[in-house]
Amino acid sequence: MLKFTANTMKPPEAVVVPTQPVAIDTRVLHIVNGEHFSGAERVQSHLGRCLPKFGIQADFACLKPGKFASMVDENDGQWGIAYDASMNSRVDLRPVKQLRKLAREHDYQLFHAHTPRAAMITAVASTISGVPWIYHVHSPASRDSLSKITNQVNAWIEKQSLRGASHLITVSESLRLDCVVKGVTEDRVTVVHNGVPEIRPTRSTTPQPGGKWTIGMVALMRPRKGLEVLLDAIAKLKENETEVHLRCIGPFETEQYRQSIENQIERLGIANQIEMIGFTENVPEALSQLDAMVLPSVCGEGLPMVVLEAMAAALPVIATRVEGTPEAITHGVEGLVAEPSDPDSLAHEIAALVSGQHDWQAMAEAACDRHQRCFSDLAMSSGTADVYRNLLSASRQR
Repeated sequence: MLKFTANTMKPPEAVVVPTQPVAIDTRVLHIVNGEHFSGAERVQSHLGRCLPKFGIQADFACLKPGKFASMVDENDGQWGIAYDASMNSRVDLRPVKQLRKLAREHDYQLFHAHTPRAAMITAVASTISGVPWIYHVHSPASRDSLSKITNQVNAWIEKQSLRGASHLITVSESLRLDCVVKGVTEDRVTVVHNGVPEIRPTRSTTPQPGGKWTIGMVALMRPRKGLEVLLDAIAKLKENETEVHLRCIGPFETEQYRQSIENQIERLGIANQIEMIGFTENVPEALSQLDAMVLPSVCGEGLPMVVLEAMAAALPVIATRVEGTPEAITHGVEGLVAEPSDPDSLAHEIAALVSGQHDWQAMAEAACDRHQRCFSDLAMSSGTADVYRNLLSASRQR
């Protein structure tokens, strides 16, 4: 097993992006699920777009048909190539031979897996092909959902698969520490914080204390994102005569979950305060129409991409104290941090912002500045490229 000295993401000021085209000298095949286009998929798309600036071609093998593969195809090579490596079931190992064939035909020097399912397939493909592989920890498998059985199965699959991984990338320091506690040696794991483009859309209005506020939640709507908690918080705010409008931006994971949310909205009597938008490809534009972004996650976050996108858009964030989120948001500076699964705590922080207890403009500028310094897409890609080159260099020295 290859090892090298662990490093963290480069300080943003150390990221140097070549001004002229760079020749591709490394080819990496990312193995992804691919059915959604949510946080982890945004990481993958930005890597596909930015890594060539550092001499690395990134392509994708998708284990499930769906939104990510179609988005890669729609961008006509700007994010790399998406190969169909669909599994017929969770235990279908046929994609293993396809990965070996792709590695041979296209000279991929590394595999880069992004989910427990992908780790299982990649571990076997690496063994039979001799191609080393890296695992990207986007969230804690043991706490990724509200289903204990699903968490236990995914954590077991991940643990068994990672025995053969050459290196791990975690998106936050909290996840790095989680890996170390679970037995991964420190020289096998590197923090590369998530990053998003520096897009600050023009705003037409600035919210005023006591005025009408539109807050938004941008997510793939599923139980661990905490929409139920946010709806309860809005109902509590209404009881206290603090009325805010909530815009839900993103698809629902299942129709059953959508129906349960609609039933809750009706039961709470807040239908006139809720707007369902659905999936959007232009997140910055959607954020520019909000007065604050709320992410009430109850578990399973590594370092949420939408939090970073809101910061880039100079939009204060109200989030929960889950995993890596507090590594981006300092309470009272770039945004506000509430306790997870606690409607009272969330309602308190929303009320504090809309009532003017915090300077909205100062918070917005602090969020934008922090993003530029710490969480750009180029910094993320540069840090990932460093892991690749360190690993390949160690391999050549064996």
